[in-house]
Parts: sequence; structure tokens; C-alpha cells
Amino acid sequence: MIPKGLAAAIACKQVRPNLSPAQMPHRLIRFAALSSAIVVATAGARAQEPAGHPRAQANTLTDAEKAAGWKLLFDGTTLNGWRGYKSQSVPPAWHIADGTIAKDVGTDDIITTDKYANFDLQVDWKIAPKGNAGIFYRGTEEYDHIYWSGPEYQLLDDKGHADGKSRLTAAASAYAVYPSPKGYLHAAGQWNHTRIVVDGDHVQHWLNGHKMVDYTLGGKDWAKRVAASKFKDWPNYGKAKEGYIGIQGDHDGALALKNIKIKVLP
Repeated sequence: MIPKGLAAAIACKQVRPNLSPAQMPHRLIRFAALSSAIVVATAGARAQEPAGHPRAQANTLTDAEKAAGWKLLFDGTTLNGWRGYKSQSVPPAWHIADGTIAKDVGTDDIITTDKYANFDLQVDWKIAPKGNAGIFYRGTEEYDHIYWSGPEYQLLDDKGHADGKSRLTAAASAYAVYPSPKGYLHAAGQWNHTRIVVDGDHVQHWLNGHKMVDYTLGGKDWAKRVAASKFKDWPNYGKAKEGYIGIQGDHDGALALKNIKIKVLP
């Protein structure tokens, strides 16, 4: 979008009378400067968009997405389709704020009311400085906490939180199992775009249009890594073939999510 001030300036240019030849060079220089300002302003606005996620009205699907089988997990105004972990209601600290699912303090985790096996999940999120959260998938309610059963896509302020010192627990990692590369996370307080693809035993984590993690659930390498992690204490960790998608809330700090959509894969 062109800023109002620049738009007004352009309008003024369009209604000016014809100029003499002597006036043209000066006017052309001013017009070139104005055009450059428009480009810079437009680029600045686009820089605020999550990479890998084109601009669209928040929490909506295009006709093409609907036809392709995408479904919203958040409508922008209610928490329908979500509940607390091992609860039938949503913990009160989770709320709607400016078209996002948000929390400002540590609270219980929330999960989807439906279970998913194979899917393509996409989410926009931003986290406060020093913030720590996560997205769980194929989680069950057999244990006291969802992270004992469901693998986690880490949401983190890498710069401000201690977990960011290790790529094994940094943003977009398969928490404590597979590390993510650095250099693709936007700063705390800015929007990031996450994509999680789970297709059979094949799992991919994406961040801002870049593939961060690619692994095989149940494979030899995965089993070796789990055995060397804290998850070795829970024998069914990562073994469910379908389960809930969860959002971690039990760490301090603000978190906001929007444009949560999922496509079920065959």
C-alpha cells in the first residue's frame, strides 16, 4: 500500500499544468525521487510479512485453498476447535486479541478437539523477548504432559532465551531430537511463518520458507537420538500414528498465533 502522503503527492503531480522545457529537468528529478520513496515505503511494508507466506486477509482461506482441502483451525474470533490438555474447556489465560490466539503469562497447554495423522500445518506466530513455546503434533493424553508423547516444533526467541544457545533446542528444531540451522528466525516481536508436514513417518519443519528439519519418525537415527534425550523416560514418545496438535503455554511470556490452517494428507 502506498502511504497517504505519497499518494497525495502523486495526485498533485497528475493535475499540474504542462511545464515549459526549461522546467522539465528539475521536475523529472523530483518525480524520480518521489518514485524511489514509493519503492522504499512499499518494500518496508512487505518486510513485515512472514517470509514464505503471501499477504492475505488474516484467518481466511482463498477459494483455491478451500478447493485444495485446506481448513482453518482458528477463525480469528473464537477458540472453537480448541480445548485444554486433559480438559474440556480452554484455560482462561488463552484469549483472542486482535485476531490472534494469545496468552500473556504461563498457563496450561491447549490442543485441537480433533486428532490428525498425516497433514500439512501452517501457522504465523510471534513471541515476546526471552519467550519459549512450542507446537506439538500427534500428541496423546496418556501422560501428564503432551510433550511426553508428541514431538515438538520449538517456538523460541533464540537471541534472548537460553535454549537458543543450542541448535538442538532452538527455534524450528524438533525439540531435543533434531537441530535446526540458524539464520532464518525473525526477531522477537516480529511474525514468523511455520510449516509442519507429517506424512506417514516423514516429518519436515519449515520456518519462513526454509526447510529446517527433515526426519523419519521411528527410524534408526530417530530412535538413537530419542534414547539419548530426556524423552527416553516415556516409551510411547513419538509413536502415535495420529494425535492432537497442541500449543505449549506453560512457559512465561507472551505468544500470539494466527492464520492457523491445516490440510489433511491421504
